[in-house]
Amino acid sequence: MGFSELSAKLLWILYPFSLLAGADLAFAQAVPIDYRLHAGDKLDVSVWKETDMQRPVVVIAPDGNFSFPLAGQISAAGKTVTEVRQQIETKLSKYIPEPVVTVGITDVAGNVAYVIGQVNKPGALVMNPAINVLQALSLAGGGTPYAKMDSIIVIRGSREAQRVLPFRFGSVSAGKNLEQNVVLESGDVVLVP
Repeated sequence: MGFSELSAKLLWILYPFSLLAGADLAFAQAVPIDYRLHAGDKLDVSVWKETDMQRPVVVIAPDGNFSFPLAGQISAAGKTVTEVRQQIETKLSKYIPEPVVTVGITDVAGNVAYVIGQVNKPGALVMNPAINVLQALSLAGGGTPYAKMDSIIVIRGSREAQRVLPFRFGSVSAGKNLEQNVVLESGDVVLVP
């Protein structure tokens, strides 16, 4: 077998892996650099030249933290990837001279809003990275025949400070009062009565 035949066979073997790498790259490019992490998001964390400190799947816990070798608890929820990387480097610098840490987002499963009530497909919607109310209603399959589309509300905030944002489908779909079509935030609930 000549060199060109070997090269061609090697190309066919490696081609599927290059597609997978491209998919990860496309996902990484889809998440904006200022994306704020949420509980449930998945990260790939590694430290250069430290083979024991490679964590390809790190899931941010419900409390917003994750643990990493030598660094201990890392506070991640509400922070950017850059802030998390800097936090890990600072904690590791006590043990490793000038650590070089890489943090990448592999899944934004924690960036979730909910559509409930009179829709065809109620449930959680993973937002990558953001969707507005109309897009959420579309992903939920639209309203059922019994839905009161002009009485939709978006419930936003924590238990201590919730607020209600009205959404009148009829006026928004007619091109009026478009400010009601807000970009959803993680944890928002779209209620279709």
